[in-house]
Amino acid sequence: MERNLQNSGWTAGDRLQIIAGPCAIEGEDMAFRIAESLVETCSALDLPLVFKGSYRKANRSRIDSFTGIGDGRALAILSQVRERFGIPVTTDIHTAEEAAMAAEHVDVLQIPAFLCRQTDLLVAAANTGKVVNIKKGQFLSAESMEHAVVKVHESGNPKAWVTERGTTFGYQDLVVDFRGMAAMRTFGPAIMDLTHSLQQPNQSSGVTGGRPELIAHMARTAVAAGADGVFIETHPDPGTAKSDGANMLALDRFAGLAQQMKTMRGAYLEATR
Repeated sequence: MERNLQNSGWTAGDRLQIIAGPCAIEGEDMAFRIAESLVETCSALDLPLVFKGSYRKANRSRIDSFTGIGDGRALAILSQVRERFGIPVTTDIHTAEEAAMAAEHVDVLQIPAFLCRQTDLLVAAANTGKVVNIKKGQFLSAESMEHAVVKVHESGNPKAWVTERGTTFGYQDLVVDFRGMAAMRTFGPAIMDLTHSLQQPNQSSGVTGGRPELIAHMARTAVAAGADGVFIETHPDPGTAKSDGANMLALDRFAGLAQQMKTMRGAYLEATR
């Protein structure tokens, strides 16, 4: 693990890194409520936490889909979460011009899966000096993601992570090949996106579906496969979430799942030493 995590901005060590939060920042009260619950659980379990929230949803199926509450307001809320709870935060960016703006408010810049090959975006993110977490494109092999990581490294930033979020299977489903976790761990910390990997995209309604009942199964499998961290979108009431509610984890189920993952992480480390 030391080889994989060297100079990557990774501070979790042998602990399982948690990246969790709502799909989109819907407002201050909601963000604080979710962050407080996540911090309480992760502190009790000694699990490192990065709070996640999108300040804008740029990739939507329909023009009337929720995109955000305004860039400035949402980024300010992310800053407030960081200050109030003393935890790092992350958000996704969509253009090179957004990198410096978002970097003023967050600790980790997330590159969306559909944009993981965009050289100017990766270079701009790298140039901020922040950790760059690159989502694996649904159309790419795990091995090919090394090229995205190299773009960040060769821009002078060694802090690149890679997140698996499934591979397109037909028109309206995703599958996860867990061989990819081992492949990606050879060139950086590898994270498993437990919720987006269970999406059922491109539904005829224009609203993405999902299989949230499989989140715990996906979590146990990912940790057993050696994931260095997990990414989880969670909400107090996924049915009313303004974005991606169909595949989010109910917030009141997070603590139990986190305990399971910590236990399995310990078993994995014991088995592989």
